[in-house]
Amino acid sequence: MIPTREEMYQALEERHGAALQAKFEAGRVAVCGLGGLGSNVAIALARAGVGRLHLIDFDRVDLTNLNRQQYTVDQLGMCKTEALAKTLGRIAPYCAIETDTVRVTEENLAALLAEDHIICEAFDRPEAKAMLVSGVLERFPEKALVAASGMAGLGSANTIRTRRAFGRLYLCGDETSDISGALGLVSARVAVCAAHQANMILRLLAGETEP
Repeated sequence: MIPTREEMYQALEERHGAALQAKFEAGRVAVCGLGGLGSNVAIALARAGVGRLHLIDFDRVDLTNLNRQQYTVDQLGMCKTEALAKTLGRIAPYCAIETDTVRVTEENLAALLAEDHIICEAFDRPEAKAMLVSGVLERFPEKALVAASGMAGLGSANTIRTRRAFGRLYLCGDETSDISGALGLVSARVAVCAAHQANMILRLLAGETEP
């Protein structure tokens, strides 16, 4: 039996307090990229009771994704936007989910992100990361952007941190490791970085601006 919206909200208020939960409920967050980072970020935000999530990715679920991304075998071949939206619906049925199954480009970035309050950069490719960061800083300097840099390999999780780069840009990761190494991306370390991103987003929604 699915609990009512009021029951879900009351349970979250008991954990977070009414004032903080109201801030989470009023938030609208875009998650750009739904891989190891973005799928984990979205689930953490939905569990916290963030009111609206905007999921953006052009890709489909592949077998190689399952080692670190929040998808299941029965979702292979599905669009990541559709698969993750279904999962989030089971976790947080009253979270408003918007999906765009497109590749973010310099041309469509402004239209895609115009209505979102906070933007989470969760791309794999460095060039895509740079494009998004540059585009948001140029077009939406008033919006907070939480990006990731460096979470590959099996190095100490203690090297992953969150820092305020400048203005409203926040960076999460060790800012060093990349996927060119032989080990590549490992689920636990990627999830640590995703948790840093989700926590910073929740802090921003709460009105906290420092990592």
